[in-house]
Amino acid sequence: MKIKEKMGFDFEKLNNYGAINIVIFGDSVSHGCFDHDIIDYDAVYWKKLQDKIYSVRNYTPVNIINSAIGGTSANQSLQRLDRDMISHHPDLCIVCFGLNDVNGGLEEYTESLRKIFDICTQNGIDVIFMTPNMLNTYSADDTEEQYKKYSLITAEMQNSGRMDRYISEAVKTAKECKVAICDCYSEWKKLQAAGEDITMLLANRINHPTKEMHNLFADMLFETIFGKDFAAAGSKESTMYRN
Repeated sequence: MKIKEKMGFDFEKLNNYGAINIVIFGDSVSHGCFDHDIIDYDAVYWKKLQDKIYSVRNYTPVNIINSAIGGTSANQSLQRLDRDMISHHPDLCIVCFGLNDVNGGLEEYTESLRKIFDICTQNGIDVIFMTPNMLNTYSADDTEEQYKKYSLITAEMQNSGRMDRYISEAVKTAKECKVAICDCYSEWKKLQAAGEDITMLLANRINHPTKEMHNLFADMLFETIFGKDFAAAGSKESTMYRN
């Protein structure tokens, strides 16, 4: 990826080629949403990723352009690709959709992702498809009253295997498009298999991970970009939510 090369730039190369630009293209989790009406741009995964990169080498500026919008799907975001992503000429675009797309058709979701991936590739932009977190598995007592009814719907989509199917097909599409995959969803599934209460790992008890769980996204993205050896040799510490 271009970022790995730019990390080692000296003054001359930085002056000639510029800083690292990363565009975040996704929905409310990438937007920075946590609990109801709470947005925290310091706790979101891409800020943690930026900090993690700087912990290794901070000479090359890393510009994070957050083009994620809460409530959007991959299909709804196609019309804003030029304005919110291509126009920034990024070195890397991190794409993360699925939490809203699961409410619609599967083919619409995968074909929209394919268009996003293809347009990025055609414009010489490196792409990572980051799979999202799991949905809640039951309606928690402390779920906001206005979202209780929806929490029953999302729990059914998770427990019935619908969400699993959507993410599986999305990963398949990314592979067909030869796009790098950061499969965070599979890590959430492992946590569930190990006995973790997934619903309690969601700040809004529906689909927004806690601040601690954003560490998982950041760590996995860092490894996807730089590789395990680079991470082990250069990173001061892991930001994973557990030791």
